[in-house]
Amino acid sequence: MKTRDKIVLASLELFNEHGERSITTNHIAAHLGISPGNLYYHFRNKEDIIRSIFTQYEEHLESGFQPYRDGPVTVELLVGYFDAMFYTMWQFRFMYANLADILGRDELLKARYLKAQEQVLTRCAHVLEQLCADGFLTIEKDKVRDLADTIKMIVASWIGYQLTQSSIASITKGNLYEGLLRVLLIFRGYATPSSLETFNRLESHYLSLARAA
Repeated sequence: MKTRDKIVLASLELFNEHGERSITTNHIAAHLGISPGNLYYHFRNKEDIIRSIFTQYEEHLESGFQPYRDGPVTVELLVGYFDAMFYTMWQFRFMYANLADILGRDELLKARYLKAQEQVLTRCAHVLEQLCADGFLTIEKDKVRDLADTIKMIVASWIGYQLTQSSIASITKGNLYEGLLRVLLIFRGYATPSSLETFNRLESHYLSLARAA
């Protein structure tokens, strides 16, 4: 693995474990056993590293939340979407925990974030429209985008909500599965009678993961 890639990977690990605000470039260099000068050869500063991590975030959003292709809606298909949601929240949890501060320091990054989120909103709305067309959900057509935005809002704010509305000091996988279950609760409210069993199975699946985490 190239040194630049090692720096990005180590930074993501340290940011997630200790919080982005408490980690400096010197901490990252020491963690890797390289000199600060070697790190600065690859990255100008911590914001530059965060931008590279954000590139991974963008790539995952692009691959993980595409509308599904022709074929029947199955539990496995829906699990794929929820697993992608979980992975994003867990893999980039430092960003969700300190999003306003990170974006407030970097106008370029904020512009990239807003663009990525607009694309996520469009794809999420498309998925909801497909689920309606396939008889899994019943949503008024003019409410689809608002519902997609509500789901996105829960995902984006869940980690911050957990850290400020409870006594926990750090996020666990169990906390994130609880967030997925809240999103599922919204889906259940729009489920058709014939799809309720599918959502029951999804709920049981993620309840088991939450309890085991």
